[in-house]
Amino acid sequence: MTIGFCLLELYLPESGSLKGKRSILEGLTKRVRNKFNISISELSDNDLWQKAVLGVAIVCNDSRHANQVLSKVVDLVQKDHRVHLVDYSLEMI
Repeated sequence: MTIGFCLLELYLPESGSLKGKRSILEGLTKRVRNKFNISISELSDNDLWQKAVLGVAIVCNDSRHANQVLSKVVDLVQKDHRVHLVDYSLEMI
């Protein structure tokens, strides 16, 4: 069994309030959950309206598959015009 974890640090330039941030992140997290059937959640910086840190996790039998799925999640986030991916890290356990 492999647990894959990805930490995404995002900058939200279009967000002008916490409500705007919540709207952007809600749409993004729903899209990721529906497309990849994985867990995603905001982990920190909840009170900052232009910064977000998201955690993405997957459990599967093959570490190569987990890495591929998490890489596709990163690609999907990078293509979203409402957010800028500042940094990310991948970890397999």
